[in-house]
Amino acid sequence: MHMIDDKLKARIKELAGKYPDRKSALMPALMLAQRSNKNYLAPEDMSAVAEAVGVKDGKAYGVSTFYTMYNTKPVGKYHLQVDTNIPAKLAGADTIFQHLSKKLGIGNHETTADGLFTLTQVECLASCGTCPVIQVNDTYYENMTTKKVDELLKSLKNGKMPEKKDESHFGTKCNVLLKNRGNKEALTLEGYKKSGGYKALEKAMAMKPEDITAEVKNSGLRGRGGAGFPAGVKWGFLPKGHGKPVYLICNADEGEPGTFKDRQIMEYDPHLLIEGMAISSLALGCKLAFIYIRGEFGWIADLLEKAVSDAKSAGILRDFDIIVHRGAGAYVCGEETALIESIEGKRGQPRIKPPFPAVAGLYGCPTIVNNVETLASVPFIIEKGANEFKKFGRENNYGFKLYGVSGNVKKPGVYEFPMGVTFAELLEAAGGVDGNLKAVIVGGLSTPILRADEIADLKMDYDGCAAKGTSLGSGGVMVINDSHSIPELALRTMKFYAHESCGKCMPCKDGSATLVTILKRVVEGLGTGKDLENLSRIVKNLPGLTLCPVGEAYSLPIKAMVEKFRPEFEALLGE
Repeated sequence: MHMIDDKLKARIKELAGKYPDRKSALMPALMLAQRSNKNYLAPEDMSAVAEAVGVKDGKAYGVSTFYTMYNTKPVGKYHLQVDTNIPAKLAGADTIFQHLSKKLGIGNHETTADGLFTLTQVECLASCGTCPVIQVNDTYYENMTTKKVDELLKSLKNGKMPEKKDESHFGTKCNVLLKNRGNKEALTLEGYKKSGGYKALEKAMAMKPEDITAEVKNSGLRGRGGAGFPAGVKWGFLPKGHGKPVYLICNADEGEPGTFKDRQIMEYDPHLLIEGMAISSLALGCKLAFIYIRGEFGWIADLLEKAVSDAKSAGILRDFDIIVHRGAGAYVCGEETALIESIEGKRGQPRIKPPFPAVAGLYGCPTIVNNVETLASVPFIIEKGANEFKKFGRENNYGFKLYGVSGNVKKPGVYEFPMGVTFAELLEAAGGVDGNLKAVIVGGLSTPILRADEIADLKMDYDGCAAKGTSLGSGGVMVINDSHSIPELALRTMKFYAHESCGKCMPCKDGSATLVTILKRVVEGLGTGKDLENLSRIVKNLPGLTLCPVGEAYSLPIKAMVEKFRPEFEALLGE
């Protein structure tokens, strides 16, 4: 029986002391316990962690079984996790998984007899531009081929984890958010300052809070997380004279398939995000902020923690602190109230609204939740002014934007352009289509698909995408060539959402499971016309019935796939 030692207990106690409520340390403490026991979270360790952070055993168990990164069953020395979601599938991830399975002689969720390897299919790892990807324990191995898989296995069998390589493509026209991409000096405080970093914060410290908010509001900056709501307007929702602490949360839980842009900012320019959060906190009257980062980004969380520490040591973050809080695998935590629940040490399940977070959010206090790209845009606005920001893009769609392009293109990666760049120009930057263009998903997996004949004059901004019946979303562009079956992609889409439904509301939980069942029958050639009728009825009626936007996030894309590619579905129906 494994028990956490006194040294780990002391570390957990220190961790808990950083939070306004020690219960918030439950998730990171559970992960520490897991890593101390060969990547296995044993029941006795759950109990010990529960006692250390002041919660009941049942709560620790409930959290441990909700998030996918907690291993409540033993795993091998090397846990090989293969992303098989849509961008990965388009890049050949199924072949990589099958090759691994054959070489190791095990299937999904199985461990080799010698205890060396566990093999698992997982959902999107935000490596969409560098798929296929295999996560080995905490390390990503990207752009994998069968040859690279063989080399990886040989190295692991010899007890050596190969060095992680950066093989991603990228491009920039604006050179604002990606200006330090590839500049390793920017990871250091001095390197960031050398490129002009923290000048905007210095300027903001001489401004009144309301003037900072006004500048952001005047810039027309819209939230880059997917909803596109004006950031300055959102900040204005904070109540006056409440007498409670105000919290700012950076949503860095980049979990939607097709979305991998925020990772670029945090991984290559962490101080840019910190500066944006510091300026925003001045406007909000916030003394403590959080970065909620997806748990798989362990190395990026380390970079952020070091950057925060360096900025504090240098006296740059005065009377202000940032806690980097690591998630543990749950797509639903991209929804702001589920994210707040997660920081509080609970299952990441959405709250009923109202009240909205701006009134009663984290710890019942006024809270603003903004996306990474949104906050990273703030330093430019404050240093250069709202009018300079408006020189990018067009009315109601101002500023620069990161677009993650994945799928069947020759140069997948993250590209920075003014809002409203044409899809054609973006596609050209990504090297053009690999094969014949069939369809494109422009804003992440939750946005409706477009046929090839619908994108000739598409402008990649909020209004341009809306005019085509879809959404810019997060700017996660997935290009699909004519070698892929839309019904198969629809089934893989629904498997993701059924897996990620938090289960709190039945329309989402049962609706997603039912759609998986129907689409599986159709893809296997066992479906009927009645199945397509039922599918259409469900996706038509589901929006508005679920507690959070997840129900809409899968009903709208599936509806579009069936309507725009119906002959493909009908061709698979049985007699």
